[in-house]
Amino acid sequence: MGVAEKPYTDWIGNTQAIEDYISPTPIRLLQMTLDDTEATLRDGDSLPPIWHWCYFLEAAPQSTLGPDGHAPRGGFLPPVALPRRMFAGGRLKFPAPLRIGASARQTAEIKSVVEKEGRSGRLCFVTVLYTTEQDGTVCIEEERDFVYREEGAPLSAPEPVELPGVPEGAWSRTVTPDPVMLFRYSALTFNGHRIHYDQPYVTQVEHYPGLIVHGPLIATLLLEVVRLNQDRPVAAFSFQARAPLFDLAPFRVVATPGAGDDVDLKAEGPDGTLSMQATATLG
Repeated sequence: MGVAEKPYTDWIGNTQAIEDYISPTPIRLLQMTLDDTEATLRDGDSLPPIWHWCYFLEAAPQSTLGPDGHAPRGGFLPPVALPRRMFAGGRLKFPAPLRIGASARQTAEIKSVVEKEGRSGRLCFVTVLYTTEQDGTVCIEEERDFVYREEGAPLSAPEPVELPGVPEGAWSRTVTPDPVMLFRYSALTFNGHRIHYDQPYVTQVEHYPGLIVHGPLIATLLLEVVRLNQDRPVAAFSFQARAPLFDLAPFRVVATPGAGDDVDLKAEGPDGTLSMQATATLG
């Protein structure tokens, strides 16, 4: 039986491991991409939460990439025969600091593969568990949800509106995405997906109105509002993508501290649409 003929559930339990050195160079470059010119992070410091997405990068040979710039399917991830793939959300815990200037190891395991029929057609959800260790200590436990779907109807550009004021005591930031910012983040995460930097491709082939802001970049901007406005570490973080953001207009990220340890987070599009919803739990 060929690879393409195997049921996708045969990939459950598939594992891979990547070792990396938590070098300060990607940190400095990510800081500049985020316009963070204040903090100085050195060897021995704790890596900010979810900045590990700049490490443990998979590198497929150029000749094997698909027409959308993605690595070929059917290796670690199942060869889902649906054309669109997105990083839909995730859940993370940070039981110990991941230190800058030391080696670490990340192990990935496919936990579930679920096929569904949605309003827009067939869907396939793949959940992967990532465990990041340093010196024998688990530093990050993470589940990532990937969704594969059929081609959707063309989307129109959002119509900007005046957003309501943020809640009292909340922290917020307005972000103006542009092709350079998206290219820099794609380079930092070795993300070849053309929807983030190839304007003719994303508009003419995938029928979006503009370049798409990376879901992980939005999540990082949400946590940056938390990190830069208070001193407590983030113990856990969960997020869910709701709607895409484009390089066509500014968007807003808002963090609202609750009565306990949780901070409610959201990213709002220029038309007020909820793009990402998240929760950070402080330690």
